[in-house]
Amino acid sequence: MINYDEPLFRPPSEAYSLILQVSLGCAWNKCAFCEMYSSKQFRVRPEEEVFAEIESMAPHADQIRKVFLADGNAMVLSFDKLSRLLDKLNATFPKLNRVSAYAIPRDIECKTDEELKILAAKGLKLLYVGIESGDDELLQVINKGEDFSSTSSALKKARQAGIKLSVMILNGLGGQKYSEQHAINSAKVVNEIQPEFLSTLVLSYPYGEEHFKQKFKEEFIPLNTIELIAEMKVFMETLELENTVFRSDHASNYLILRGNLNRDKEELLNRINGVLNDPANAKLRPEWMRGL
Repeated sequence: MINYDEPLFRPPSEAYSLILQVSLGCAWNKCAFCEMYSSKQFRVRPEEEVFAEIESMAPHADQIRKVFLADGNAMVLSFDKLSRLLDKLNATFPKLNRVSAYAIPRDIECKTDEELKILAAKGLKLLYVGIESGDDELLQVINKGEDFSSTSSALKKARQAGIKLSVMILNGLGGQKYSEQHAINSAKVVNEIQPEFLSTLVLSYPYGEEHFKQKFKEEFIPLNTIELIAEMKVFMETLELENTVFRSDHASNYLILRGNLNRDKEELLNRINGVLNDPANAKLRPEWMRGL
């Protein structure tokens, strides 16, 4: 059986996947907004440990169709290690149809085009990438370790290799100072990438607002609920997507939005404008339902 090293995180869409911790923590783990792996020291788990866990699940092989590779950025593993891991998964679970993982752009960029194509052919079908913002100034302030160019280049490289992308933008991340440029440049980087899936979350403070402000490199003035939705309007107006599934329905979101972009762009903007034009009657998620 599998004994997980807590805390363990996974995307909502991986609820029915077998989760394997091929690494522990996050190799970067310096982002001002993120506390997911602050309690862990990053390390790659020994291959024999992971393979033993895979073998322990062999009696359930007929039920396993999706596998998610944890923790924070499993793509940090070398191509050779990922290739052997995918071979082991395919040999053990004959009905497997998708392997996915969190990733950061630099880990994708470290793989060649051919290596990414091989990983895709072996079943690595989907990568979840927290872009957070497309604004270079804000990315420096939050210590993301990436910029517009590095994010766009790496993620387009993954798509060209046949790997689908689910990307996330963090609403409210830059506070009042960066709100407009954050919204515009985040939309622009998403436009360049054209991911299959896009979601937005609202900046949260798991250790309190003051804790976040200490890690933010400048003065931070948070957006109120209506300002957050106004930022979403600018973001949505700037998006130009061909066929992207959009979700803004995470527990952190005040306004729940779902659609396909750009097909449903006008409808989504109408919902946003409805809130901005009549905040008193807006049906927003109450604060007590936003607990994370």
